Amino acid sequence: MKDWVTSMTVVLADGTIVKTRNRPRKSSAGYDLTSLLVGSEGTLGLVTEAVLKITSVPENQHVGLAAFPTTRAAVDAAVVLITGGLPIDALELLDSYSLGAINSSCLSGRYWKEKPTLFLRFSGSKQAVEDQVCMARQAASIHKCETFETSGHIDEINAIWGARKEVARCLAAMKKDPSDLFLSADAAVPISFLADMIDWSLKIIREAGFIGYTVGHVGDGNFHASVVCPKNEEDKALRIIEEIQRKAIRLDGTITGEHGIGLKWRDMLVEELGDSAVDMMRRIKLALDPQCLLNPDKVFRIEPKH
Repeated sequence: MKDWVTSMTVVLADGTIVKTRNRPRKSSAGYDLTSLLVGSEGTLGLVTEAVLKITSVPENQHVGLAAFPTTRAAVDAAVVLITGGLPIDALELLDSYSLGAINSSCLSGRYWKEKPTLFLRFSGSKQAVEDQVCMARQAASIHKCETFETSGHIDEINAIWGARKEVARCLAAMKKDPSDLFLSADAAVPISFLADMIDWSLKIIREAGFIGYTVGHVGDGNFHASVVCPKNEEDKALRIIEEIQRKAIRLDGTITGEHGIGLKWRDMLVEELGDSAVDMMRRIKLALDPQCLLNPDKVFRIEPKH
């Protein structure tokens, strides 16, 4: 999201109105207030206006599927595509359990091979798409891809990418009882560690006796490890989620690639960044909102926990 925000007009806690920057494509004028405020989770000001980047609808859209024998093979193929500079629109990974959940839910119009699978999206001129598909097919074959298919037909595009979009609903549908909980981690690690991280996460979830799944934005090392558990085992499941996040920190990653800290993970933010970094955020907060009117105690505790 932050990459699509050019500038904002914000009202601070004392009523001061601030415009973070003008509209050129690039600017090095002063502090990057736009990024600071976008990442503040509503703790520093109220946004009254935002200037967003827009882009054209991609032309000649195609989608692809590549199924692999193991998660590592799928991630290694993805690394080749990313480091090779392939201008791909999207690159997602669903594990075999996630595809099994899609099959069980019957929410998709087709049967999916229950193997770690890369979902790819291409666009551009006819020649550009052909070149992208060729490069993707070659990278997949090097890493023992079992099946590779592409399509530019709108029905197939909707079916394939629709399954990726519906996966969260399919996973939630795997509850054995309506009172069961669906919990998820949002860790991100350097992509070189992603395969090990996913395999390890699934291992500890299964060893704890829970149903678990992983879905990855493999292009940037972000993945969601999900747990379905009975309500009376929520604490046990949360400990598993915390273990996954701490493992990400140990691998020089982050506890949240997308969803943010909120109230729930504010103490773990200290584990990731350290006291000094969090205290710097606290000083920024107190400088702009000394009475702590805006989302107090969100992201970090105003009074440090001892």
